[in-house]
Amino acid sequence: MPNGSLDSHLFRSHGGAGVGAGAALDWNVRYKIAVGVARGLAYLHHGCRDCIIHCDIKPQNILLDASFLPKIADFGMAKFLGRDFSRVVTTMRGTVGYLAPEWISGTPITSKIDVYSYGMVLLEIVSGKRNSITQQSSSHTIEGQQGDYLPVQVAGKLLRGDVLSVVDADLRGDVNVEEVERVCRIACWCIQDREFDRPTMVEVVQFLEGICEPEIPPMPRLLHAIAGGGSNQTAGV
Repeated sequence: MPNGSLDSHLFRSHGGAGVGAGAALDWNVRYKIAVGVARGLAYLHHGCRDCIIHCDIKPQNILLDASFLPKIADFGMAKFLGRDFSRVVTTMRGTVGYLAPEWISGTPITSKIDVYSYGMVLLEIVSGKRNSITQQSSSHTIEGQQGDYLPVQVAGKLLRGDVLSVVDADLRGDVNVEEVERVCRIACWCIQDREFDRPTMVEVVQFLEGICEPEIPPMPRLLHAIAGGGSNQTAGV
């Protein structure tokens, strides 16, 4: 594809620049990519005879054409789910950082694992950072590493009404504030621990297109525990 993969454009300032690094993407292009990928996944999940679960949604598998329109690539791990079935059993094979909790635990999967992965990609589109815990020097504490975990940062900032502080510095503040908050809300719904708390990709498209507005989501329990909230506490909306 003329403009390569999404990761070459997102991670230029955070360890992704170098040979093959793409140009920085402005906010309008990023939002267009988010919508395009959501539409593609909605088609795979709901528009085909069988539901197609991609199983490896990540920036490296999102290719960009000459107009920066996204194309979902690499269906090598995809699974077909007949309309008469609700789940499919498969060995966990996806990419660390984009794996839904139920897949890690060995539960038969649904299309909601793609929703989870898509939510992680949204966080990276907003921040220009990888969703994994950053490498720290030995002088930093484990708590410091956990605090740098991107989903924890965004979920916390969203609850405090400060999502602009996680926006990619390459954008220099030139963003649509309403769209940034909308994307962060959608992302945090997509990465909820329980699959039935996540939206479908059809609902995600409706959110992104402004047909309906997502509410502020609760902090996912796993992220709440990572952030130091304890396993027996619940985050409210």
